[in-house]
Amino acid sequence: MVKPILKAPDGPPSDVERIKEESNYLRGSLGESMQDGISAGINDDDNRLMKFHGSYLQDDRDLRNERQKQKLEPAYQFMLRVRAPGGIATPEQWLVLDDLAQKYANGTLKLTTRQSFQMHGILKWNMKKTIQEINQSLLNTLAACGDVNRNVMCNPNPDQSEIHTEVYEYAKLLSEGLMPKTRAYHEIWLDEEKVAGTPETEEVEPIYGALYLPRKFKIAIAVPPSNDIDVYSQDLGLIAIVENGKLEGFNVAIGGGMGSTHGDKETYPQLAKVIGFCKPNQILEVAEKIITIQRDYGNRSVRKNARFKYTVDRLGLEVVKEELENRLGWKLQEAKPFHFDDNGDRYGWVKGAQGKWHFTLFVQNGRVGDFDDYKLKTALREIAKIHTGDFRLTGNQNLIIANVSAQNKKIINELINQFGLTDGERYSALHRSSMACVALPTCGLAMAESERYLPVLIDKIDEIVEENGLRNQEITIRMTGCPNGCARPGLGEIALIGKAPGKYNMYLGAAFDGSRLNKMYRENIGEEEILSELRVLLSRYAKERLEGEHFGDFTIRTGIVKAVTDGTNFHD
Repeated sequence: MVKPILKAPDGPPSDVERIKEESNYLRGSLGESMQDGISAGINDDDNRLMKFHGSYLQDDRDLRNERQKQKLEPAYQFMLRVRAPGGIATPEQWLVLDDLAQKYANGTLKLTTRQSFQMHGILKWNMKKTIQEINQSLLNTLAACGDVNRNVMCNPNPDQSEIHTEVYEYAKLLSEGLMPKTRAYHEIWLDEEKVAGTPETEEVEPIYGALYLPRKFKIAIAVPPSNDIDVYSQDLGLIAIVENGKLEGFNVAIGGGMGSTHGDKETYPQLAKVIGFCKPNQILEVAEKIITIQRDYGNRSVRKNARFKYTVDRLGLEVVKEELENRLGWKLQEAKPFHFDDNGDRYGWVKGAQGKWHFTLFVQNGRVGDFDDYKLKTALREIAKIHTGDFRLTGNQNLIIANVSAQNKKIINELINQFGLTDGERYSALHRSSMACVALPTCGLAMAESERYLPVLIDKIDEIVEENGLRNQEITIRMTGCPNGCARPGLGEIALIGKAPGKYNMYLGAAFDGSRLNKMYRENIGEEEILSELRVLLSRYAKERLEGEHFGDFTIRTGIVKAVTDGTNFHD
């Protein structure tokens, strides 16, 4: 057998590759652009580099037409993302972010699907102050976006506290070990002076190189039986193997990713595939070598085909595994058995180890704010003032008030009741199983509403759910304003992906445990058609389902949609 020749796809580099090459390790003219007081925006090249520093330039699309008429520049503002490995923040850090959101952003915090924080609406002149205060709280924004490893996720897992503590440490290890080494972030935002007499050419990125990765890279650690971080959707998924209460190591899964492009069959969501097992002390080396494979063989010509999933599918799973083992100098062990039950969160109080308590709170689409009848931001601020444990962000945009002492539980529970944070009374099972990306008005890629619209739509779907006696039935529903996959819509039992204003593609048939992609059921439909289709489907489900059968499995068994066995047949 002739060994395949590994090579990256042919073609001229994309313009983003030029920007990275000319940036002097992510500096570009970003420092000067941020000090330019003429415009509230920055130039396109610097905006590309800005992502590596944890931010995107956006504008308020609700105001775009009116400002054009007035011959004003767009209402430019920045989204800033905080990197928090495993989604952990102390009460003190929570209070800092709460304060910054009020002072410099739009007054709200967004809990993301990657267990990090986002703030929206920050003006250019306030960015440096905001980043400096975040860093003073021992958090940062470096590598929260960009063509590097993003925030490392891990299962919040309040049921197995000791294992969570151990797994969280490995998430931190990966996060810190895979961080870009450039000092550009510290120079631009934290006023670190360049070391005198050091030639620029001496700065190196030992893992990424001067061009960094072809596209973003995502890592997550799951602890079975919960898959609440959607481990198969990751470029690198690590599945903790626990035997007799001890963490033995991790199954390694590679090549997942949710994004695609409407109408382009060369793009598709994909699930990661398990290729073996490694010991806990080997995971950083495994992650580094996998990243270097993507660095060397990923597509730097066509960005929409640049994610690691396409590299794996183009080269072949076994070829990538062989290359990984060659770079490691040792072989992965055979994968260990495991199973997942679900990919959702478990709400309410749970008692963990050493007498500590954990309260999982549903946060609709991850938006923490004060609303007319629901003062969520105020409530969490008051809790943070007395809380002595930590806060854990979940992969489903929810929040765990974690490690609450028995002494504090009573006081925190009184605040939970005082502010009406009890989930069962406020939200249906469908709401609690929902997830949406930000979309309009701030996301420049959004084709349709998502975060602002999904709760309204679910209220209408709930009427159908009630009619069919399904109020307490968990059905995973996800909505995005475009097909980029930020709310992991390919894993929704019901998914709605924005196609145009008020129009969505409807997908059905994903597995409840996150192990199967969904399939397009209807294209380019509006609210009336969505409700009409779901009225028929949910009525059938109520009458024809098997004992314990989830909605996604039902749609496959009854032939409503065909099962997607691999992302490469997603469009078949």
